[in-house]
Amino acid sequence: MRTDLNGKIVVITGAGGGFGQAMIRRFLRAGSRLVLADVDREALQATAARVMKEAGIEGRADNILGYVASDLSSDEGCEALYRQVTALTPQVDILVNNAGIGMSGLFAETPQDRWEQLMAINLLAPMRLTYRFLPGMMQRRSGHIANVSSVAGLIGTPHIVPYSTAKFGLRGFGEALANELQPYNIHVTTIYPFFARTPILESAHYGSAPRSSLPDRMTYDPDFVMAQFIRGIQRQQREVFPGVVPRLLYVLRFLAPRAIPRLASR
Repeated sequence: MRTDLNGKIVVITGAGGGFGQAMIRRFLRAGSRLVLADVDREALQATAARVMKEAGIEGRADNILGYVASDLSSDEGCEALYRQVTALTPQVDILVNNAGIGMSGLFAETPQDRWEQLMAINLLAPMRLTYRFLPGMMQRRSGHIANVSSVAGLIGTPHIVPYSTAKFGLRGFGEALANELQPYNIHVTTIYPFFARTPILESAHYGSAPRSSLPDRMTYDPDFVMAQFIRGIQRQQREVFPGVVPRLLYVLRFLAPRAIPRLASR
């Protein structure tokens, strides 16, 4: 089976970020109709206009049904997003849980309010939004939930403990949900990217541990990652491992689990 994205109504959270911008281009080229959500509505609208101009797809602007301002750090914010989306369209075919924040540093030296905010945005928000949009999909017996996890959701990664924990949770959420939704013809796709050239690499750092960095040659292009993601959605894949590094880490978890702590520390 293959999902035709033409005409599908897609909600993208975190649409103004690096992955979000790549998704705007690719979903519009596929003929999808989009509802875009991010914290700052005006900035999001300007970003989308720039993305369409640079991609030469200004003619697809009518396929954007609306822009939604959303603070996903609370349940009230998730409810507000849901209400704004349903005011724009009665049906959502694909929910893309892409919004997320990052931070680094020793867990014991990270302010509690900051890592709790991360958990709310990176894990609870996808669950809260899915909880709201899912009943309509179940009633229609059609739909797709797409989650952006990370290789940090495959291996416990030091110095980004809250981020890794949230991405592990998102992985479990996607796996369990996919099994539960099989009778309803609703698909779940989770992607596990390695570090990509997005603003999340410049996230806040806390405490005494030195900030780690990756050379540019070791980071992935967001457009490449999202091309794999959207292809996975079209193919109704449960898991997407974009590039050599994510696939290697996935295999090593089973074949050489003792190597994982050493790789994580590096």
